[in-house]
Amino acid sequence: MISMLRRSILAPVLISLLAACSPGGGSRASFVNTDITGASYGKDFRLTDHTGAARSLADYRGKVVTLFFGYVQCPDVCPTSMQELAQVKQELGADGDRLQGIFISVDPERDTLEMLKAYMANFDPGFLALRPTPEELPALTKNFKIYYKKVDGTTPTSYTMDHSAGSYVYDPQGRLRIYHRYGSGAEALTEDVRLLLGEAAQ
Repeated sequence: MISMLRRSILAPVLISLLAACSPGGGSRASFVNTDITGASYGKDFRLTDHTGAARSLADYRGKVVTLFFGYVQCPDVCPTSMQELAQVKQELGADGDRLQGIFISVDPERDTLEMLKAYMANFDPGFLALRPTPEELPALTKNFKIYYKKVDGTTPTSYTMDHSAGSYVYDPQGRLRIYHRYGSGAEALTEDVRLLLGEAAQ
């Protein structure tokens, strides 16, 4: 857990440097979280959601998308992050329907579609969980610069997953704009989502 949190603290700094070196890295908005406008990674995916449907980022054009990688049996970071996102949606009021929460499993061996569906129901019925296959996961996490590692437990099925703890935020045009560091709070994320929605209205 310590190593995971250390990575979540360092990740925004590293990602900021990557974004600054990317073409079109400037942004007119002043975000509370880390601005990664122009990032060349995390472009898209084609994965199965918890209803069995195929999904991609293009399906959510017109909405701000917040993307988080985690796993159902995560004891703290994952439920905290998803609950925070549900709070953001509530704080947006009438604009809450313009925020799409997406959870991508880094533990497809245990996270069945049924488990993912039940997990999302704990936070918001509109949030979606996506399940890459074990074969898809390495390339997917590489594309999104997500760290994950299986940590053995006392039994073969009691392992945990060390993983990146932040969230990616996409604007309504489907462009990656923000890295929201774990622990930054719902208020900061709400403010940034409002900025992105305001940009879309201009």
